[in-house]
Amino acid sequence: MATYAIGDLQGCYAELQALLALINFDAAKDRLWFAGDLVNRGPDSLACLRFVHALGERAEVVLGNHDLHLLAIASGQGRRQAKDTLDEILAATDKNTLLDWLGRRPLLLHDEATGFTMTHAGLHPHWDRAIATTAARELEAVLRGDERALFFAAMYGEQTANWSADLTGWRRIRVITDCLTRLRYCHADGRIDLKEKNSPAKARKGLIPWFAHPDRKTRQEKIIFGHWSTVRLTAGQDFARFNVYPIDGGCLWGGELMALRLEDGRYFSVPSQQTTVP
Repeated sequence: MATYAIGDLQGCYAELQALLALINFDAAKDRLWFAGDLVNRGPDSLACLRFVHALGERAEVVLGNHDLHLLAIASGQGRRQAKDTLDEILAATDKNTLLDWLGRRPLLLHDEATGFTMTHAGLHPHWDRAIATTAARELEAVLRGDERALFFAAMYGEQTANWSADLTGWRRIRVITDCLTRLRYCHADGRIDLKEKNSPAKARKGLIPWFAHPDRKTRQEKIIFGHWSTVRLTAGQDFARFNVYPIDGGCLWGGELMALRLEDGRYFSVPSQQTTVP
């Protein structure tokens, strides 16, 4: 049995099938971890969603920002964007089944056997794994509860505050959401920055990748994350130094779809088949 963590699909169904063939995925014994953003911007979001849902207990998924965006639109609270490719899902006959399943996915996974933890974007540098797990469970409770529509209405807005254990209400939930599903950079004092999307080599002065923050409390944890395809474009980036495993290979953007085998840390990848890059 093997467990493979797979990077952001974003509707790249053909590449997913090619990657599963490459690793000789056996649905009877292997497990798949998906790093979120199963949907949006790519050509086959509905096929990706249906396929991962059909895997049942063989697949685990952490929610990404595009997954939350889909759920927000379906709830009537989301702001549609010109580049969205979600209409096929929203018109599907099995829409309710798929969206109910998606909305019950976790925000953080941890495997005791291999020691790996996975979230879509990152972890605030002031969080240890216990705090991160508690924060993820808080957000999951909201997504599965009666206040989910209120959450989706509050999910959009101005950039959130820095993390503090004293935060309450929607301000607290939004900071948790942004850390787990949107984080790339922060400042020296821990304030997060959601605007910068470039690689560390091209980022604005003063910004620090969340995993490189000198006070990061999860330095001893093995963290898998997606969301940030440009981080892999930085020449000479020593991810092992920071104990992190980025797996968003930018398949949607003409890069590659990546998988990491948890048992031995080996990477696998297939090239993008996208002919029209968003």
